[in-house]
Amino acid sequence: MHWALVALIGAGITALVSISDKTVIHKYARTPCTLPLLIGMAQTTVGIVTLLVTHVPNNADLTSILSAMVSGALFGLSGILSQRVLYTQEVSRTIPITQSAPIFAAILALVILNEAITPIQWLGIIITVIGSMLISVRTDSVSGSIFLDKSFYLLMISAFFFGAANVIGKVALNELPLIFTHGLRMLSLGIIFLIFNLRPEPWSDVKQFFKDRSPALLFVSVNEFLTANLGLITFLWALSLGPASLVSAMFGTRALFVVLYSLSIATVWKGALGEEIAASSTLNKVFSTSLIVVGVTVVAM
Repeated sequence: MHWALVALIGAGITALVSISDKTVIHKYARTPCTLPLLIGMAQTTVGIVTLLVTHVPNNADLTSILSAMVSGALFGLSGILSQRVLYTQEVSRTIPITQSAPIFAAILALVILNEAITPIQWLGIIITVIGSMLISVRTDSVSGSIFLDKSFYLLMISAFFFGAANVIGKVALNELPLIFTHGLRMLSLGIIFLIFNLRPEPWSDVKQFFKDRSPALLFVSVNEFLTANLGLITFLWALSLGPASLVSAMFGTRALFVVLYSLSIATVWKGALGEEIAASSTLNKVFSTSLIVVGVTVVAM
């Protein structure tokens, strides 16, 4: 199967993860660290179980193993930043900006993997940046001035970490089997999430979920043990088949899937996910996300 199609499938699957995450945050979580703590618990478990089942391959060396773990740690840092913003912002504004990661993946792949970037791909990178900025534009109702929401900068840092995780993940995949690499990445990601989010207040929130048998546990279980891992394994599969910069670019279409899913849900169920569905807001999201998708598509050409 061609890497572009595999990456597109992975983008569609992982977009569902973002929708489920926002559902838990919007309806059940009482702190910004609650969901990340649950993610850390789940993915640390996934990583340990995966590594116990697969065992260390004979061709594994320290460099490739460290590459996989650093990739997972960077992915974890990216996730922590995006989750923090997602706690207060709409999913249809948050995720599209993080999908500007191909900008950084393309530059890092040029330096680390010697992957060439053509002038047309640079044009795609610029279009992606413009789309990311437009979706973060806010208007001051008092002065009428236009500015970038402060979350834009956090999400761009998140995008950088995600792009770097993809490039270093490609380094690991050049030497290690896909599932073993996934296990190392999830273990590293889970540990990072636990380090930053294992605090008394979110831990109390999680214990209350179990005590009340909260529906949040079903969302998180399906999301973290099934959907997220299926999407990430699919993405790693694409990364093993194609160039890191172009796979990251194609995976950026996740932004469009998130906007389509979230607006569809918010239209059918009013107030769901905390999404704005006013005409002006919807048009801005669709137009800005379309620019991002056009940009990453051009990068993938």
